[in-house]
Amino acid sequence: MDAEQLKGSSRRWMNAALAAFVEGPEGYDFAVHHAGVATEHLLKAYLAGIHPALIVDGRHFDSLLHATGLGSYAGPLTKVKTIGLADAHERVVKLLPKKIPIDKKALEPLSDARNGVAHSAIHDSAQAEAVFTICLRLVDPVLEELKVDPNSYWGPYLVLHDKLVDEQVRQERVAVEALLIKARSLFEQRFGHMSRKERDVVLAAITSKPMITMSREAPRECPACGSQGWVAGDVSVVHHHGGGVHPKELYLDPHGFHCAACDLEAGTKLLLHLGDLAQGIFLDGDLYDYIDNEPLVDEQIYRGH
Repeated sequence: MDAEQLKGSSRRWMNAALAAFVEGPEGYDFAVHHAGVATEHLLKAYLAGIHPALIVDGRHFDSLLHATGLGSYAGPLTKVKTIGLADAHERVVKLLPKKIPIDKKALEPLSDARNGVAHSAIHDSAQAEAVFTICLRLVDPVLEELKVDPNSYWGPYLVLHDKLVDEQVRQERVAVEALLIKARSLFEQRFGHMSRKERDVVLAAITSKPMITMSREAPRECPACGSQGWVAGDVSVVHHHGGGVHPKELYLDPHGFHCAACDLEAGTKLLLHLGDLAQGIFLDGDLYDYIDNEPLVDEQIYRGH
């Protein structure tokens, strides 16, 4: 549960993963498995650096005892139960809002590939490059937070890392341009024959309410057609340093967008290429307006720091 040990382990696993990756398809099973382990260890290194309790299974009391310095009351350290990749990712995303470009859904191919190799020797070699790139893009901002020199972490594979990430970004930008062209064409088909006044009335009716079935929504201008679209995401409570008139505000961390006027729809990866749609939003209104059947997460974030 030592952060430095986890960082070192992550570097070794990632170098083994890259060595397997450059061998081609015959090494892709090792590549995706080892990259998954490396990513998990680095996420845990960040969490353990804050407190070791953040990486243990909270349902296992002996593990909590070890994590809180009370290991003398517990069983052997080798029996400690820690969280897996998905849980480690979820915890880091909450602690580093807006810094992790891979959301829960985007993480699934990596989790599936890693588990498939580990438990049943099954993996899709055609998806190996995409899965591997997920690891690289997830690891980079964590390395930055941990102040780890990329040259020391990636070693002789830094150029390969850069090429893989650049190619993925290029593909995403192409995908975004295709979505925008399609959305603008559909908007013109739907509303191009209407007068401005008639069109405004229709758009006001169909864009007034969110259509994304996620946790919370906020209105944003559509980058394709200019109509009112909606970003959806998770809401947390942000604390202002020093209190003030409004010591707490609600913060929406977007992970999806939809426009009812032109049907433009984008998830977390593509939001990053759609102007400021990926930026967090401070919400107006009373805190209790956003509380229904599920509690808000109190992130203890201090705005301005």
